[in-house]
Amino acid sequence: MIKTFTSFFLLIFWIGLCYAQRSTVYPLITNVYNRSTTLLDGEWHHIIDPYENGYYNYRYEPFDQQTHPWASAFFLNSTPQSPSDLIEYDFDKSPVLTVPGDWNSQKDELLYYEGTVWYKRSFDKVLSEDKRYFLHFGAANYKAEIYLNGAKLGTHIGGFTPFNFEVTDIIKPKDNFLIVKVDNKRLKEGVPTLNTDWWNYGGITRSVQLLELAPTFIRDYSLQLNEDKRLTGEILLDGSNLEGTKVQLQLSELNIQKTFTTNANGIVTFDLPVSKLERWSPQNPKLYDLHITTSEDSLVDKVGLRTITTSGSKLLLNGQPIFLKGISIHEENPLRGGRAHSREDAAQLLDWAQSLGCNFVRLAHYPHSEHMVRLADERGIMVWEENPVYWTIDWENPDTYLNASNQLTELITRDKNRASVIIWSMANETPNLPARNLFLKKLASLARSMDNTRLISAALEQKNHNDDPLTRTIDDPFADHVDVLSFNEYIGWYDGLPEKCRGINWHITQDKPVFISEFGAGAKQGLHGPKENRWTEEYQEALYQETLQMLERVDNLCGLSPWILVDFRSPRRVLPEIQDGWNRKGLLSDEGQKKKAFHVLRKYYDTK
Repeated sequence: MIKTFTSFFLLIFWIGLCYAQRSTVYPLITNVYNRSTTLLDGEWHHIIDPYENGYYNYRYEPFDQQTHPWASAFFLNSTPQSPSDLIEYDFDKSPVLTVPGDWNSQKDELLYYEGTVWYKRSFDKVLSEDKRYFLHFGAANYKAEIYLNGAKLGTHIGGFTPFNFEVTDIIKPKDNFLIVKVDNKRLKEGVPTLNTDWWNYGGITRSVQLLELAPTFIRDYSLQLNEDKRLTGEILLDGSNLEGTKVQLQLSELNIQKTFTTNANGIVTFDLPVSKLERWSPQNPKLYDLHITTSEDSLVDKVGLRTITTSGSKLLLNGQPIFLKGISIHEENPLRGGRAHSREDAAQLLDWAQSLGCNFVRLAHYPHSEHMVRLADERGIMVWEENPVYWTIDWENPDTYLNASNQLTELITRDKNRASVIIWSMANETPNLPARNLFLKKLASLARSMDNTRLISAALEQKNHNDDPLTRTIDDPFADHVDVLSFNEYIGWYDGLPEKCRGINWHITQDKPVFISEFGAGAKQGLHGPKENRWTEEYQEALYQETLQMLERVDNLCGLSPWILVDFRSPRRVLPEIQDGWNRKGLLSDEGQKKKAFHVLRKYYDTK
């Protein structure tokens, strides 16, 4: 307890020293799902801080970069010790927000708010001397500054990927205070950038957990089936004296129980034959129990084993051609309102997709929660995951590329063991520019270096061929760097009326599987009229009928994911009485009601 201002500033000086030593995110710990954790979800006190007075002094200098920050720095959680003390905030008297959750849907005054909100959570923890402790965040949108007991742990940028910090030497048995500054302001140099067609939900949008781990623990691992029917992968330990540690890999159903010895970096690599294998597929989403064990740690997971490849124009799952009956999905729960974050939210979205007849979902336009891909594993739903490189990024800014590559790295690190994930998407609807082409090419190379067992794609754009408005082609140099040629098209909505589809020809020169990543039309559920009238269910229904017939003429077609499963919030969509802040291209309304086009797509998928 601080008795005087003298002792108060001594503590602040110590905190300043702590800050200098803890400013980076710790390497990502995977499979938090199956580790020993304390959940820190629930009600967190919050302070809305649009001028960032709790972070900067009056000279606009960050408090957490000063040796002697003032008591007004919110991360110190200061309280007056006498009636004469001047402290102009009090977390414990401030209102609460639920974590996980976005602030926009929880507070009316925060509906369109973009800026800083501070969160505070106090907790106790029974500690063991033989354990290491880490704070793990599923996601916080967009820039998060993390402090524990006044010490800065670090900064994370990116609104949809997980991050963690070690807190072993900071955490206490009693009276810990965790403070998080979250800033969701859109930035020109951000990923995504300023202009998007979805709601910029701010806040700590996924769970916060305290991990309790062994001194040397299993930090990461990968396990994949290659085309030669061999299991390949690696296991990575984290700790001290890593060389020579025994690591056991066990898949009992496959009669695999092997013990390996780590190298000097704590890494084990393996390449094992396997027989009598049930391959994961939509028809048989077989998952095997995986056990990894050391003398100090053990970890379990459920993994599916399958291959996903291409051969010329064919997309092959386990060596057999497959058609992707897909739908695009935003991570939003319209029934509850706000960003989807729970396993129940994921189940609802996948229930709707399966009721449509889907065996595939495109998770747009950013990484969704781990719940989605783990449930997709269980249900046999194939998944496209996307890095939020969207529309017009600051292509020539090196920091923007580092931001995009870091988010891609965190996504692949988290989900590389999920059989459902078959495609890593680099971007959506980006312009054909030299700087962009280099940007995306580098991202694709990074993805392949991290995971060469999945396919690379991006949602490209189509254009007229030889200035013929009725012949369309893909003229994009990044098409040479993808495994699946994917593109968005809105003929009949942004480009003419639905009957224009009848005259369109496709000139696809790339010998690759072709995937239609978007098409669609807006419709207000319950609004009926002639099919020529925009916003009616009949217009959307006619567009789907015409588009599906047109796409049957696309050579090499391997699937599609129309835009989109459910109406979703977007500040771009302001038409009164129709949009009212919602993008209405959903096949389901914001109340989960089916529109007429839903049944058109369902019938089409029944024939595939």
